[in-house]
Amino acid sequence: MAPELRHLRYLLAVAEHHSFTRAAEELRISQPTLSQQIKQLESAVGVRLLDRGGRTVRLTDAGEAYAHHARRALRDLAAAERAVHDVADLSRGHLRLAMTPTFTAYLLGPLLAALHEAHPAVTVDVREMPQDRIEAGLLADSLDLGIAFAGPHPPGIAAAPLHTETLGLVVAGSSPDRPTAPLPVAELAGLRLALLSGDFATRTHIDAYLAAHRVRPRIAVETDSVQALTELVRRTGLATVLPDAITDDHPGLTPIPLVPALPPRTVTLLRREGGYLSAAARVFTALTREVVLARGYAPARDAADGV
Repeated sequence: MAPELRHLRYLLAVAEHHSFTRAAEELRISQPTLSQQIKQLESAVGVRLLDRGGRTVRLTDAGEAYAHHARRALRDLAAAERAVHDVADLSRGHLRLAMTPTFTAYLLGPLLAALHEAHPAVTVDVREMPQDRIEAGLLADSLDLGIAFAGPHPPGIAAAPLHTETLGLVVAGSSPDRPTAPLPVAELAGLRLALLSGDFATRTHIDAYLAAHRVRPRIAVETDSVQALTELVRRTGLATVLPDAITDDHPGLTPIPLVPALPPRTVTLLRREGGYLSAAARVFTALTREVVLARGYAPARDAADGV
């Protein structure tokens, strides 16, 4: 009997969960049926693929090699199915997009508005996640495109620069004691700050900047929501540090340049190198460059591989 696609999916489910029970629950089949199907696969390929002797089930060396090719086969099949259903005129289409969190505060809205205006039949699945998960999703073909930052990327990820993101101090525009001139970084120690939590790459960037200048900030509030952060600053005497592009969209907030300035970051559009790029992904790529240019964001400084 030749292996079938269901055998590959069953093997990978057991390998992922390290358990026949949990894999069977995910696959919605009985455990005996799953065990029988795996035995059929092992009989067909002539080797033992799973080690069932320990406390958890794991792939054998032969199983690891087989699973590697099984994942690639299923990924290529999924890409082939999308290519068949892809419509060049975008009378229908679907885009799987992910971005790191701060981009949802200033870039996501204009991008999706432009896409919807040009191609209203295209549906979009947007996910917010850390950069390493975006890259893993692209490599696994569970995402079409990602928006993140330039930097070392794993093999197989192609990156194209979009624009340069700058950050600065942000205060309420109505605050009577707000700074009116560029602020030396040392003076941040005298301000009460509201900052994004450590789960954000932006917070890591800010912390590194403060540490480099030996500034110990007075952090009054930490939050994992950019919207909550802007509301806090607008309604209180707290200050924050955010990308300038976010402040541009909030007239109640005022940016104050810091001296020296925070190091700029290059925003990039990511995809899987050599992967199938749907018509929806291709038009979104073009629209992204148009939106970045129209909104006047600073040109990207870093070179990167083309998307």
